[in-house]
Amino acid sequence: MPANKLHKTLRLTHHYSGVFFAPALLFFAFTGALQMFGLHESSRGSSYVPPSILVHLSQLHKKGTVYVPPRRPSPAAAAGAKPESPKVPPISPPAPAHSALAEKVFFALTALGLVVSTCTGLAMAWRYTRRKLVVSIVFAAGIAVPLLLLLV
Repeated sequence: MPANKLHKTLRLTHHYSGVFFAPALLFFAFTGALQMFGLHESSRGSSYVPPSILVHLSQLHKKGTVYVPPRRPSPAAAAGAKPESPKVPPISPPAPAHSALAEKVFFALTALGLVVSTCTGLAMAWRYTRRKLVVSIVFAAGIAVPLLLLLV
């Protein structure tokens, strides 16, 4: 295969696979950023109740299904009584709590960068092609195929 034809084949493969997988990249970047800040779950002692859509999107991101299994009660809550814990003094003082805020902000910016990069790639794929209908069909297929697989 001549180098010219190989280059064209690689470019078109990159072009159409990028358009096809762009919706999934956008979905995973968005839901991953939400999960990083814990917006999909409530924590003990907090009055925050996450919106149902965030819970289901997070479940789809992590487990590949929108079905969220019901939470089982803890054994202490199920028994109705608090079990006694043995009184053992701590061996060493607890380590200071690590603040992961800087890491969370970095990865949120990474998710934002992925969204911006994907959107600009889609804009270029649409702008610099003569086959706008084919690009639109491939993009629509990138949305439809995962939705159909979810229903199956």
